[in-house]
Amino acid sequence: MFTRNSFAFFTFTNMRWMYNIVVNFASFVLKIVALFHKKTHLFVKGRTSVFSLLKSEIAPEDQVFWFHCASLGEFEQGRPVMEQLKKEFSSCKIVLTFFSPSGYEVRKNYKEADVVCYLPLDTYGNARKFVKIANPAMAVFVKYEFWPNYLEVLKKQKIPTILVSGIFRKKQVFFQWYGAWMRKALQSFSYFFVQDENSSELLKSMGFGNLEVIGDTRFDRVYEILKGNNQLDFIDEFTQGFYTLVAGSTWKEDEDLLIHYINNVASSKENFVIAPHNVHPEGIARLKEKLKVPTVLYSQKENKNLGDFQVFIIDTIGILTKIYSVADVAYVGGGYTKSGIHNILEPAAFGIPVVIGPNYKKFKEAEDLIALNACVTTANQEEVNHMFAMLKTNRGLRHKKGEAALCYIEQSLGASDKITAYIQKIIEGN
Repeated sequence: MFTRNSFAFFTFTNMRWMYNIVVNFASFVLKIVALFHKKTHLFVKGRTSVFSLLKSEIAPEDQVFWFHCASLGEFEQGRPVMEQLKKEFSSCKIVLTFFSPSGYEVRKNYKEADVVCYLPLDTYGNARKFVKIANPAMAVFVKYEFWPNYLEVLKKQKIPTILVSGIFRKKQVFFQWYGAWMRKALQSFSYFFVQDENSSELLKSMGFGNLEVIGDTRFDRVYEILKGNNQLDFIDEFTQGFYTLVAGSTWKEDEDLLIHYINNVASSKENFVIAPHNVHPEGIARLKEKLKVPTVLYSQKENKNLGDFQVFIIDTIGILTKIYSVADVAYVGGGYTKSGIHNILEPAAFGIPVVIGPNYKKFKEAEDLIALNACVTTANQEEVNHMFAMLKTNRGLRHKKGEAALCYIEQSLGASDKITAYIQKIIEGN
């Protein structure tokens, strides 16, 4: 008789089998696509030397902590834990892997990691080889990363594996009727450090009790930035102490709104710094061409009197966080795209109000800051114009919202300390 249990086993087996078929087929297809697509080329080429790199940098006797991040945002969540572990275990080695080029290309020279590389695709063969060479004392997956074959190998090798800054939602595969094979993958985790109570309740509904709600490690990271030197002489020369709006991680949809405001509403006493998410020359040229006020690019700033310009376009990466330190107001892009907003905690940490677009529902920090009146959401050009103009003229309102933003950051600190303490306890066998 074909019972419910046999149906579940049949579904589990076939879904796992299909997953492995798809991953192997994807590996073949990506090699072909890489011939014609630059980003895919980076994705494929970057994985060709992973195992040789690991063999050259990792010795069998090394104490290795492996951190895996999907991309740049997840890196910022794992970073404070990595840096604390380097302090606590001075002789340890950090292996940092990325899934996407957008993370790897920006952080491939991260000094606190001994090895920075791509994660080979999730085939069982790759997983066995990677874990055997890296031989981590602890594996740390960040936020959303759940690779069944890697997790199975880690469990078989009895390597402690934790999830940090985890977020779970009801729509994820784990909570669907066909998700048994992925629910089994979660059993490989020794402990879950999740961001919110909803994630905790969802895990508990599947029988997991090895978890703790500790919030987001990014709070520790952005607060640490405040202690550093954030001064950029060329930005000071540009702003000259005047009111400045910094628009970070903008997409075309955001830039169209900014262009309209700058060209039609803004006064000559307002400065604007725009740091696009993508710094492709075509997009940068389009943005500059559409602006009808004096505009300068970062790449063309030399030998120019930057105080003569009203808009500064940052056509490079890696300095946006420092630029937020001079802002009176921040606009964070992505909210008018399907993917949603980018990191709003960085500007919030500098105690300034944040303006975003309507797509923020998957971002807890945005919902929290909106509830605290520290962040303002907009839905169209009219609302963008109104909010920018109001924040420009109302200094008291800016101060109140900025103060609420910084207070939220300060009250959310400490997740990295708790994770580091857990890792110490496991490694030292206490």
